[in-house]
Amino acid sequence: MLVLWCPDWPVVAAAAVGEVAVTQPAAVFSANRVVACNAPARRGGVRRGMRRREAQSNCPELAVFAADDGRDARLFEAVARAVEALVVGVEVVRPGLVAVPVAGAAGYFGGEHALVERLVDEVSAAAGVECQVGVAEGLFAATLAARHGAFVEPGRVAEFLAPLPITELDQPGSDRAELVDLVRRLGLRTLGAFAALDERDVVTRFGTAGTLAHRLARGLSERPPLRRRPPPELTLTEEFDPVVERVDVAAFLAKGLATRFCAALAGHGLACTRLGIYAVTEEGEHLGRVWRCAEPLTPAGVADRVRWQFEGWLRAAPGARPTSGVVRLRLEPEETVEGRSLQLDLWQNGRSDEDDERAARAFVRVQGLLGPEGVLTPLLDGGRDPAGRVRLVPWGDPRERTTPVDATWPGRLPAPSPATVLDRPVPAQIFDAEGRPVGLTTRDQLTAPPRRLTIAGGTHREVTGWAGPWPLAGDRRNPGPRRARLQLVLAGEGNDDPPEAVLVHCAGTENPLWTVEGVYD
Repeated sequence: MLVLWCPDWPVVAAAAVGEVAVTQPAAVFSANRVVACNAPARRGGVRRGMRRREAQSNCPELAVFAADDGRDARLFEAVARAVEALVVGVEVVRPGLVAVPVAGAAGYFGGEHALVERLVDEVSAAAGVECQVGVAEGLFAATLAARHGAFVEPGRVAEFLAPLPITELDQPGSDRAELVDLVRRLGLRTLGAFAALDERDVVTRFGTAGTLAHRLARGLSERPPLRRRPPPELTLTEEFDPVVERVDVAAFLAKGLATRFCAALAGHGLACTRLGIYAVTEEGEHLGRVWRCAEPLTPAGVADRVRWQFEGWLRAAPGARPTSGVVRLRLEPEETVEGRSLQLDLWQNGRSDEDDERAARAFVRVQGLLGPEGVLTPLLDGGRDPAGRVRLVPWGDPRERTTPVDATWPGRLPAPSPATVLDRPVPAQIFDAEGRPVGLTTRDQLTAPPRRLTIAGGTHREVTGWAGPWPLAGDRRNPGPRRARLQLVLAGEGNDDPPEAVLVHCAGTENPLWTVEGVYD
């Protein structure tokens, strides 16, 4: 497999649309975090996953762009056409990455190195972007080879992968961040160390997701090959009248087509990993592209790839776009896997747009029975009080913050926040080592270190650690009694019971009133 990779493609595409020089630091953000950045930005201290404020603080001249899959796919179509001009069987893995079978093309051009030189020159001349190429057995190894500009000889994939960091398993779209973090905390830092584990131990400890990642680390394909030819009736063809000339119309139609397409595959116990998207225009032009995916495609994934492909076709540069609208679309499963490969987790990986819509309809029905306040969703807002920071919003109402979360709040409780915040604070008493009540001084300090806590007149609990106090700012016109919060670590009630941490509140300097506000996990 030969993989051609355009480094930092989301940034390259965004900079081209925004007419930003390639030498200027730039980054693409999603949900206020960096999802891609270019080399000048990395030299300025910007990294993937970094918050926008921190990234701009490290690199003040950073150009900021929003994530846009349609834009990335539209501009990458020029790269795919440039590769297709030399090699047949081009498969787009994602915008920025294409894969092609290397055997036939290498023989035609006189070897793999000659083929790579032609590809790099063609992409640079036709699309005006830089790229790197790698050759290895399997898509995963070939992708890493492209990032290192390596040619891996047949049979030496495991040797090539062994010294690479374990974080390479977390490729875009793989959703392996939690698995990689767990493996690293267990002391396995490289792919070779992970591959050296016994497969039975991996299955027992990490489950199916770990087994698939273990196969990749060993240089094997994620799944055993399944060369079963899909039945012809699984190919879905749709005629359009009127013709489709706009991307938003194509995106709307793609949702229904994707649902029908995946339902037909599921009826035969199959799922699609390589999707062929073929179209015919009103003038008789034939368009086609194959999308490869490491994970079996869901209806949302199929709809996204159809939308991205129409972005590339209908919004291409003049001379490259079709001369008329699309009258026929065909979705063809180029490669399938057995249905058990699509077994998803119950609460996480199984989520999809369709599931969200079904849940939303259920919420609306509950509201019809119980009223608007029958379904509430939490929203983290700004403020000083742990209980006041969480606001419950009725389902369907705008989820808009009333106060900025990241603003400076004098007297705000520092992290971590208590896991449980009590609706009604529980009265308590705190005593020092001599059995005297602990209170606040006029300078917002404790009169003595706390040693024992009594909650609601119960038994004494020994205090093994504490932090604070944190004074609470009052109203200047009506200051009232002095108030502060304190974090306490309590010894377990029994010898075998674990310690417990609580958040307490104090009001007043003379005869202080203590209450328990929250409990930490």
